[in-house]
Amino acid sequence: MRIAVQTYTLRDQMTSDFWGTLRKISAMGYAGVELTDVRGIIRAEDLQSRLETMSLCVVGVHVALEQIESELDNVLDYYSEVGIDHITVPYVPEDRRTAAHDWVALGGLLSDAGAQARARGMILGYHNHDFEMQKYDGVAGLDILLRAAEEHNLQWEPDTFWLQYGGENPVEYITRYASRIGLMHIKDMTAGAEKKFAPVGSGILDWPAIFRAAKAADIPWLIVEQDDCYGASPFDIIAESLHNIKNMKLG
Repeated sequence: MRIAVQTYTLRDQMTSDFWGTLRKISAMGYAGVELTDVRGIIRAEDLQSRLETMSLCVVGVHVALEQIESELDNVLDYYSEVGIDHITVPYVPEDRRTAAHDWVALGGLLSDAGAQARARGMILGYHNHDFEMQKYDGVAGLDILLRAAEEHNLQWEPDTFWLQYGGENPVEYITRYASRIGLMHIKDMTAGAEKKFAPVGSGILDWPAIFRAAKAADIPWLIVEQDDCYGASPFDIIAESLHNIKNMKLG
């Protein structure tokens, strides 16, 4: 298992100094990054040529559902040229997840889009938050979604914090869908009622069990992310996470 970081954690820094931020991530010892959609700010040929000079592997990219629906060919063209093969949908608007049939419809839509990606040697995935844990006749929205999509057309990118926040056991879900996971977000939670984000290894999540499940599932990339750093430096946050992971001898 190799360790990457999701650049959403450093979104302000990426906006002000894209390449400098990537160099700092690399210097910390991270092996890879997962980007947010950069098609509007960097030409594909420029991104591809610059990435070749860096030691970081770009393990994937988050692209909004709206863009997957409205311009999938452009998304696939751009990231195929860059050499990024994992494209993940990071979020579903609230008005598109009000009932079980919404999750069925989304599963079908993403399965069709994933088939187009797979035809070009690429992979489409879905990243969860906590709202996917809402039950419909006893079945979580996430399960409805993944069952509605063809397994070979849609992967799942688990987020450990949001699974825990939603009242589920991350280990159980990782084990349940082990064959569909290529990338996983690792994110910790503080103790107490507020359930704040925390650097990996500093909170309440059961990391030895999570990492054992990830190893058993043969997940190649674990991706550090912290949605909110609460005023602390994001560089310090991701450095602390990587330090803790190395001390746990799991990275």
